Order: sequence, then structure tokens, then C-alpha cells
Amino acid sequence: MRSRRTAVVAVLLLGPLALAGCTSGKKGSGGAGNSPGAVSQGTNPLQNPDGTKPGLAPVSSDADKKAGRDLIAKVKTADPGPKTGYDRDQFGPAWTDNVDGVPLGHNNCGTRDDVLARDGKGVEHKDGSACVVTGMTIWDPYTGKTVQWTKQQASKIQIDHVMPLSYDWQQGAAQWDKGKRVQIANDPLNLIPADGSQNASKGDSGPASWLPANTAVHCSYAIRWAQVSLKYQLPVTPADKKTMLSLCGG
Repeated sequence: MRSRRTAVVAVLLLGPLALAGCTSGKKGSGGAGNSPGAVSQGTNPLQNPDGTKPGLAPVSSDADKKAGRDLIAKVKTADPGPKTGYDRDQFGPAWTDNVDGVPLGHNNCGTRDDVLARDGKGVEHKDGSACVVTGMTIWDPYTGKTVQWTKQQASKIQIDHVMPLSYDWQQGAAQWDKGKRVQIANDPLNLIPADGSQNASKGDSGPASWLPANTAVHCSYAIRWAQVSLKYQLPVTPADKKTMLSLCGG
């Protein structure tokens, strides 16, 4: 009987340790597994043609750079038209969920929150909401830095339209119907959360006149431009296409 009692006590003492040894290494949204050092640099754009996967990872292999050049080569060129008549309202209400034909549309969450949740780690939401993002850790591809973001510092991370809306307007979107303009303004393929000062300095510039400070993503950035251009059949300027090719080694 004594040896049996000893065995039972041993099992009880070891039980918590045994359970701890069997737990997964994965953490919840607020766990240590999402510390800044563990934040992913996102997805190679060649493996993310619809923009639903997070981030904008650097493209570094020769094979991927060639694939990028092949994609960029398909982009048509045209000189820009006038900016006359452009207004942000021409592309619908900012971050509307009422958009057809793009991923995440009509999911009852605004586009901005959708994209923050797509790219952030350790995402926190407003109490009582499954949508409104109030905090996260995010890797910013435009600076190459990991950022701790809260809604109280909303401007620290802004949502960049890869192909800026006024650029789209000048390259042909002025002739589109309103529905198609709402699409490109809220399509996750055209949206990257990035450093606010980088977004502000970009304005409506194309790649020939503005590039992210982080040179490691220059080819990725050019590929993403090409993906948006091709999806919406919007030409880029000749100078921008030449730059895009050069960024991927062309």
C-alpha cells in the first residue's frame, strides 16, 4: 500500500510538469510568441496575388527577381492625363466595407481595420468589437522596422495606396464608373500599412520619383505596383515602368 501511495503522489506532483511539457509552442494573440522579434516580414508578393496575405516581404532570389521583371514587362505605359476633377470622394467613402468584387468586402469591418488585422501581430480589438483594431505589433516594410502601434497613435501607421488614387485618376480612373474606383481604393492588393511619415512623403508619386526608405523591399514594391496595374488595366508612366524593371535587376 505504501508504494502505491508513493506512486500516486508522484503522479500528482509530476502532472502539472507533464502537462506543461505537452503544451504547444504557439501563443495566443497576446502571447510571447508575438514579441517584436518574432514578427514576420510578411509575404513574397509573387505568392500573394490577391493581397490577402500579410505584409510585403523582400524579394531576393534571382529566380523571383526574374519573375518580377516578367510580370512588370506586361504593364502598359502611358503619359499621365490631367488631375482636373480629382477628389478623394470620387473613390467613395474612406475605408468603406460597402465594396463589391474585392477580398474582404462586405465582411462587416472597415477596410482600414481589415488591413491592420491582416498585417499585425498580437492584434487587440476595441471592447465589444470584432473589427476595430486598437493595438498590435507590426513590421513596416517601408522602413524595415518593427512598430508597437496603438490607436492613440493612429498616424504612426497609415495605410498606403500602393498606386495612389490621384495617380490612378490621371492614368485612366477618371473614366471609370464609381464602383470600380471604390474597388481600387479598398482592394487589399493595393493597400500596405506603413510608417506615417513615409506615406506622407510619397504623396501621389510613382516609383520613378519615390521609393520606400527600406531598399530591401524595392523589388517587392515594384512587383506590387505591377500586380495592381495589371489587375485594373491601368498603365504607368514610361519612367515608372523603367524604374520598376531596374528595381528587380532589369
